[in-house]
Amino acid sequence: MENTEFRSLRISLASPEHIRSWSYGEVTKPETINYRRLRPEKDGLFCEAIFGPTRDWQCYCGKYKNIRYKGIICDKCGVEVTRSSVRRERLGHIELAAPVAHVWYTRRVPSHMGLLLNVSRRNLDRVLYFAQYVITSVDEEARQRAIKRLEEELEETKIKLETELHSNVGEATSDAQSRLDELEEKLVDLSSTFDERLSAATDEVVREAKAIEQRLNNLKGEAASETISLGGEVIAKEGEAIGREHSVMVQEITKDRLSAVQQEFEEEQQADVAGLQREIEELRTESDAVGADMREDLIVKQTRLSQQAQANRDQLENLEPMTFLNETEYRELKSKFGNVFRADMGAEALYDILKKMDLDKLSRDLWREVRTTRSKQAAKRATKRLQVVEALRKSGNRPEWMILTVLPVIPPDLRPMVQLDGGRFATSDLNDLYRRVINRNNRLKRLLELGAPDVIVRNEKRMLQEAVDSLIDNSQRGKALSRRGRRELKSLSDMLKGKKGRFRRNLLGKRVDYSGRSVIVVGPKLKLGQCGLPKVMGLELFRPFVISKLVEYGYASNVKGAKRFIERQQPEVWQVLEEVIQGRPILLNRAPTLHRLGIQAFMPMLVEGKAIQLHPLVCSAFNADFDGDQMAVHVPLSEKAVKEAKSLMMATRNLLKPADGQPIVGPSKDMVLGVYYLTLVQDGLTGEGRLFSDLEEVETAYELGQIHIHAKIKVLAQTYFDENNKRYADNQPRTRIIETSAGRVLFNMAMPKEFQFVNWVLDKGGINGFINRVYRRLGDEVTIELVDNIKNLGFKYATISGTTIAVADLTIPEERQGILDNALQRVNEIDRQYRRGLLTEEEQYQRTIEQWTNAKEQVETAVRDAMDPASPIAVMALSGAGKGGFGPITQLAGMRGLMADPKGRIIPVPIQSNFRQGLDTLEYFISTHGARKGLADTALRTADAGYLTRRLVDIAQDVIVMADECGTTKGIWVRRTDNFGKQTLAERLVGRVAAETIVDTETGEIVIESGEYFDDEAAARVDQMDVPEVYVLSPMTCELRRGICAKCYGLDLARGKKVQMGTAVGIVAAQSIGEPGTQLTLRTFHTGGTASKSGDITQGLPRVEELFEARQRPKGEAVMTEIGGIAEVRVIDGVRHVFITENKLVDDVYDVPADWSIVVANNEQVEQGGVIAEKGDEVIFARHAGRVVRDDSGLRIVWESQDERDYDIPAGMRLLVSDGQYVSAGDQLTEGSKNPHRILEVLGRDAVT
Repeated sequence: MENTEFRSLRISLASPEHIRSWSYGEVTKPETINYRRLRPEKDGLFCEAIFGPTRDWQCYCGKYKNIRYKGIICDKCGVEVTRSSVRRERLGHIELAAPVAHVWYTRRVPSHMGLLLNVSRRNLDRVLYFAQYVITSVDEEARQRAIKRLEEELEETKIKLETELHSNVGEATSDAQSRLDELEEKLVDLSSTFDERLSAATDEVVREAKAIEQRLNNLKGEAASETISLGGEVIAKEGEAIGREHSVMVQEITKDRLSAVQQEFEEEQQADVAGLQREIEELRTESDAVGADMREDLIVKQTRLSQQAQANRDQLENLEPMTFLNETEYRELKSKFGNVFRADMGAEALYDILKKMDLDKLSRDLWREVRTTRSKQAAKRATKRLQVVEALRKSGNRPEWMILTVLPVIPPDLRPMVQLDGGRFATSDLNDLYRRVINRNNRLKRLLELGAPDVIVRNEKRMLQEAVDSLIDNSQRGKALSRRGRRELKSLSDMLKGKKGRFRRNLLGKRVDYSGRSVIVVGPKLKLGQCGLPKVMGLELFRPFVISKLVEYGYASNVKGAKRFIERQQPEVWQVLEEVIQGRPILLNRAPTLHRLGIQAFMPMLVEGKAIQLHPLVCSAFNADFDGDQMAVHVPLSEKAVKEAKSLMMATRNLLKPADGQPIVGPSKDMVLGVYYLTLVQDGLTGEGRLFSDLEEVETAYELGQIHIHAKIKVLAQTYFDENNKRYADNQPRTRIIETSAGRVLFNMAMPKEFQFVNWVLDKGGINGFINRVYRRLGDEVTIELVDNIKNLGFKYATISGTTIAVADLTIPEERQGILDNALQRVNEIDRQYRRGLLTEEEQYQRTIEQWTNAKEQVETAVRDAMDPASPIAVMALSGAGKGGFGPITQLAGMRGLMADPKGRIIPVPIQSNFRQGLDTLEYFISTHGARKGLADTALRTADAGYLTRRLVDIAQDVIVMADECGTTKGIWVRRTDNFGKQTLAERLVGRVAAETIVDTETGEIVIESGEYFDDEAAARVDQMDVPEVYVLSPMTCELRRGICAKCYGLDLARGKKVQMGTAVGIVAAQSIGEPGTQLTLRTFHTGGTASKSGDITQGLPRVEELFEARQRPKGEAVMTEIGGIAEVRVIDGVRHVFITENKLVDDVYDVPADWSIVVANNEQVEQGGVIAEKGDEVIFARHAGRVVRDDSGLRIVWESQDERDYDIPAGMRLLVSDGQYVSAGDQLTEGSKNPHRILEVLGRDAVT
């Protein structure tokens, strides 16, 4: 562990064998130390036999107690006699009773195990935490046997059903047949008895007729003694003579009676036969139906059997490893095909699958899928999987090592346990987490030995998995709490990650020796590049150097003596310290270090007191002020460190801001006030109109009190500027009489000769612009001298000015009340319109905001106009010495204005009072909203900006200048119309490299050659030429494979020179975006003409993050048109629609062969499908209706193409287009954020870059 001779580190998965090889023994007990003897328990988490002795060269039992026993292992206690420091190095291990998945590879995004197995994180979790089964293996032979068995069973069942059907049908048929036979017998009997019954009935009639006929024969010729009748019919009445006709009558009646009898019997016979036949028919039908039903039942049963068999077969064939089953499915399949497959839960199941995984085959399959698949989604997924597979193959790691069977136990001195004063113990959270794992592991072992029910074992395995998860990474799954349940325990991952983790806090952010920290105060007398270091701090920081010199000069004989000498603080100590610090810079750093200027080198000047004195001009670089800020001091020790600090980190070497190349050492506050005061000119003051021969004479006259500092005077002086304050084109000075003031003369005496004579009022912007021009023309040294001179002048004359303010200086303008009354009247009118339903609530809100914003702007103008320009407050505002110009003064003397609520929405009730008059209760309450929101936003914003900077640095750190040029001719267009932070075209061109030669169209002179850098002069000339766009090289189009080339990057803005090889421009860019991030408001309120519903527009830092992350759907995305044309706004079913109609002329070119005759004339109108040329029977038709154009190029038909698009406008979004307005492709139709993806689709790459 102490060996530092290594060139590289590699992190990989640890196999169980590796973990065992690191281990010095197995930890089997959860005990830590014995609370009586305060010694580690054997086989516990602090066991000396495993991790080494707690005392140097002494075993646990005390048998061996000296260095001479080094390396001996005590036969009694098993402890090796060695140094106690091994307890920081030696690992132990825990043999887990069940495999456990490593939470880093399962629950992190992306889940590597999930990708490898091609399963979702949800399914993976459900398996790991015993919520569902996963099939681990399938026995192919058993599957084939089971399929064969299913088919055989199906056939057997079918045969059995057929047999049953035959027997059932046979039984039903035999019953019906016997009944049928009975009925047929009845039918035969009926037929056979019919003749007998008929003949009996006939005989009766004949016999009766014969008896009557006999009686008539006996009475023939005589009169009947009584009435004779037959079958109810009278043959002869009483007294009637009997004759032959009576015998004939008997025969006829008998004949009729016989016919009637026969007919009656036949009808009866037919009815009986029909009944029997019907019965027979019904019986036969019933018999057939029973058979058919039975056959149908058989078919249904066979179909069901086949379907069941097919379902079982499908289930069998679908049994594949990595198929997930819930409890019910598992039990069902287990009962059916228990011998075919094996399914399990937990990490054990996945361990089996991963162990069998063939990475080479999987790699080949995935390569094939990536190349052949047409689905983008599938290709993306396969690529991700392939990355994991290839990483495992190349590193030689096995996938099953992602599942732990052996858990390493880190050395005990890295998870200490110490006794507190009260006798209680303070312990590392890891000990609690390890104890939890050991307890559950031991309990699981015992349950497995006892053969406990599966449910209990499963639950214990899940608890073991959760315990190991909590140990490795407590933030991923259910949080493990401390024993009192009050806080989360810090796991191994928590100890490594984040700001307070091992890397950022202990390795990258370690405490540094030779450093100090103190409060900063202003050092107005310091030169740029110097800082005031308290003597006591300097003595402590440079102590070794002082000791060395004290011994060298004989003030002390040795180091100990020198230390004593220093403690007495003898006068010689301070002399030696002064000598020691000569030529040795110190580094000053102010947190947060948002960009590289947050740490700079200075030459120390020893000062009394205990506060560090800082040069006022470097405050903006550190973002420091003197309200209690602290700064850290570091001492570069080695020669190389000192050389680097002097050449790169000195404040005098960092005059420009790396982000934009503007001076960062510009004066501010009092200095600006002093310079502004110095360069003011006023009428009617002492000495006005006097003429002086040179600058020194003016200075003498001022010091003698003969002229006022602001008096208008004339002086003969050399100047590089004309009467309009423009520099002479030939850069040569002229000597002329200049009308100026004494103050301006004093200012110019401190200026470089090449920039005299400055004859205008200098405010903050003017001073910074002046410094920038001096730097560009004259370089570092002159600029350093200049800014120091300006600083001295500023402080001196700010003091002399005696600028002070009183309440009386705040003049409240008379027209203020009138402005407010007018605004209130207009707001009341808006409210009235709203109540009448003429305005929506949103429109009412926006118009109210608009009115009050306009009112505040008018009040601000009134306050400005009412104030004397020479008054102290106006001087502060106009000079730029204060923050916000006339904004704060308007709040003091005009009106406070609108405030925002905590959600960022503007409260439509303004604070009409000002601070001079005082606020009433409601106004005071409303004003607290905005104040509190400001404080909360600042705290949140700082953290967000810091995180954004870290992410930007992470992705941009590889962008380093690796070559002079890459040879590309590609670039981007810098357009005059694009508005980037109100920068002019010249400002955006400076420092870039021209991708093409630019020629002055009027003179024909070459302004800049292709491949040359734009300096101030060239950029200004191009800007004046009215060129609409300039083609320049850009990092976006650099073709270097690694890093970036100097030409595509352009000038190093921080130096104003060509960028050097090896410059980490990526980090500079990341810091340049991150550093101002804290100043970005979380949401900008579009008030006045563009007041919008809060939440629609994402501004500031969130918008910056949105753009860098290239989100597919930005928050509050604006609706953008894809075509140019006339806009038509319509409301359909309550939804606003914007229709864009694009009309454009299109040419259809027709290739007519020479030997064809054209049948249309020039400018002739043709219909679609009309003939335009012919040859015999062949013709050419017009594809579209339009106008014919015949010229040298051939035949064309010009027609108008129309394209219409419909855009839905979401409710609440404010339209930016009106009905009938012309819009171009890519224009916003509504307020909101532009989506770079949509701009790229519609307008192409150049529009995005």
